[in-house]
Amino acid sequence: MNASLKEHAHYLGDDTYAQMTSATWKRDFASGLIVLLPLLVTIYIIYWLYVRLAGIPLPVENPVARATLTLVIFVLLVFSVGYMMRTTLGDVVEEALDELMNRLPGLRVVYNASKMAVETAVSGTDELQEPVKLETWEGLRMTAFKTGKTTADGKDVLFLPTAPNITTGYVIEVDPERYTPTDERVEDALTRILSAGFGDANEQPVPVDISEAGDGGDGDGTE
Repeated sequence: MNASLKEHAHYLGDDTYAQMTSATWKRDFASGLIVLLPLLVTIYIIYWLYVRLAGIPLPVENPVARATLTLVIFVLLVFSVGYMMRTTLGDVVEEALDELMNRLPGLRVVYNASKMAVETAVSGTDELQEPVKLETWEGLRMTAFKTGKTTADGKDVLFLPTAPNITTGYVIEVDPERYTPTDERVEDALTRILSAGFGDANEQPVPVDISEAGDGGDGDGTE
């Protein structure tokens, strides 16, 4: 192995060999970071949620049981409220709550934005988050998402996210003939935006072994 490395260094030169070695280390470090960093972030979020749930004052001494009980109570509460919203009473309660929150200056903006965000996230319709291509300038297209809403004058309301932070963007009103529907999946469009155009949900990066490239260079008769 050491002899092979010395031959590479001899054929390629010290500077070129050092650059290849540095590129290999950078590639290995980046590959490990891509795998571990999302995992660590996920573990941290789960731990943060567990600490918050375990800290809720309930008549249970075991923190694990307290967190589990809190989660079960929250799920049951969500199902109960959801069942009530299917009834006439639920419509009356929702209307009264909306009217009350809209009377609060400042907070009504947060309430309405949060409600719209949740409705958009949990809606099961295909039209709600269908990605489309929007030509903002001549020859320049951007990815937007249909919200399922229309204005009084017949324009479609689209959400045009920024990259790589999709939590910010622009709500735009566009004539239906101004954008092009696509058969692209939501996951593919989001992957492209979140990765700033570098990611592809359908393809995996093919690793390139730099040492093999060096071996190929040795076979051209250079000695």
